[in-house]
Formats: sequence, structure tokens, C-alpha cells
Amino acid sequence: MPSRRWLWAAVAGIVAVAVAVVAVVVLRGGTATPGRTGGVQVVAREQAGARGHDLSVWSPALGATTPVRVLTPQGWTPGSGPWPVLYLLHGCCSPNHLVWVDEGGAERLTQDLRAIVVVPEGGRVGFYSDWLRGPQWETYHVKELIPLIEAEFGAGPQRAIAGLSMGGLGAMVYAARNPGMFRAAASYSGVLDTTGDRSETRALVRRNGEDPDALWGDPDKNRDVWEAYNPTALVARLKDVQLYVSCGDGRPGPLDPPGATADYEGALLGLAQTFTERAEQAGVRVATDFYGAGTHTFPYWERALERSLPMLRAAIGA
Repeated sequence: MPSRRWLWAAVAGIVAVAVAVVAVVVLRGGTATPGRTGGVQVVAREQAGARGHDLSVWSPALGATTPVRVLTPQGWTPGSGPWPVLYLLHGCCSPNHLVWVDEGGAERLTQDLRAIVVVPEGGRVGFYSDWLRGPQWETYHVKELIPLIEAEFGAGPQRAIAGLSMGGLGAMVYAARNPGMFRAAASYSGVLDTTGDRSETRALVRRNGEDPDALWGDPDKNRDVWEAYNPTALVARLKDVQLYVSCGDGRPGPLDPPGATADYEGALLGLAQTFTERAEQAGVRVATDFYGAGTHTFPYWERALERSLPMLRAAIGA
């Protein structure tokens, strides 16, 4: 019969093999994959041109990996800083987070900006909010991504934020709900009064395959949640933030192609006017550019970014 010592050795060998197999399974994508058990972290990166850095970021708040484009300024090197930083938020239904770069001229317009530019993913209809049932976009951007960018790229506390359409809501909401986080906020054709746009917001979420009640809940039963992400309701909190709001009236304008027709930009102009009126009542200063004819399209948002850059640059010392 085998000795007791031989039996113990055999058992130990079997256990060692089992442990090794489990380790291989985990490393190849099991539930305990490294990077998915701890905090936010970069799980992949790739150079994107002279200034661009494409990151894949694991976010506990989203429970997923999400992309980020970072544009570094001239003179930036690893370990340098602190650098001012500008966050650019995309709008609803964008094919990806890179529309500011691909269609909005962000790289060209910021090539001489002495600041880091961050272009994050915000979801097709994420509305830059912590959903009642679903992704926690605000937590990801404010509590995970901003500290990550500071640690990885040397970004400092001099921050500005700007966004188009849905991203305009995000810029104002993030600045209002996180006092001291941003020195300037800009909205281009933004959704700046959610109580004046409830049915369209819910329809937009539904058309993109999501449950409208999962975002902010029922507009009547969960009115407090709707107001918590309503820029107009939060405007009094923005007294210490430099603000810029631009919007057209929906008629085809000078940057539209021949044959263009009117669109819903005019409805957003009404929301922007409500926001600025409420700001005036609260003693909050807003620089406005209600430029008349112009549709809900990128040529106007690219121009808006260019027009607002001097204010954003000055606010963050860039």
C-alpha cells in the first residue's frame, strides 16, 4: 500500500494543479478578472496622433469598460503639471464619444490651448446623470474619471466643462451639483430646462431602447429627481462659475447647406432663454450668444466652441 507521505504529496500536487487552472481561467476573463474587482483604472491605452491618447477605462460606477480620448497640450510630458483641463461632453445619440474630434474641430481649435482636453463617453442617452436604475454617469465622470485624469496626466484643479445638446445639460448640472469642481461651464444648444422638455426627453430615451422611468423616474411622482438634474432649477448654485450659453432658432442659417430645413433647435432656444431668465433673477451672470438662424448641427457647435474658448481659457488660466 502507498505510504501516508506519498498520499499527502499526491494530494498537494492535485491542489497545485487546480490552483493553477483557476488562475488561468481568472486571467482569461473569469468574474475576478484583474481590473474588475477594484477601483477605476486604465485597462488599455493607445496613441492617437501627435496629441491624442485613447484610453479604455474600467468604471465600477458603470460596471463596464468605457473609452476616453485625451488631448495633451504642447509641452506636456509624463509627470509634468499640474495642467488646466477642459472636459468636452457630446450630445444625445452620438455614434461614439469622438464626435467632438471628428466633427466638432476640437483638436484644431485647442491645438494652442495650454490645457489638457478630455473627451469622455457619456452614453447615447445617458443624460450625464446617475440613473435611478442603470448607469451612474455622474459618479463615473466626477468621482472616478477626474481623479484618474489627474493621476495619469497631471491635470490640476483648474477645470472647465462644455457640452452640446445633452452635453450642455451635463456641463451645467455637473458644475451646479459639484461646487468648486469647475471654474467655467458652457452649453451649446443645451437641454437647459428639463421640466419644459419632459415628453421629448422621455421619448428620446425610449427611442434609444431604454426605459424612461429608469432615468429620473416618473415626472410627477419623482419630480425631485427631475429637478435635481434640471439646470434651470440648479442655476442659483452657479454664482461662482463663469457661464456661456449659445443657441440658434432652428431656421437654416449661414452654416447650413443649400436646401436645409428648420429643426427643433428653436425649442432648445426656449429652454436656454428660460435658463438665462432664471439666472438673472438669481443674480447669476451668463454670457449668451443667441445667434438667430442656425440648426441643431455641428457647424454651429464648432463655431460656438471657438467663440467661447477665450472665456474658458481665461477661467482656467490656459
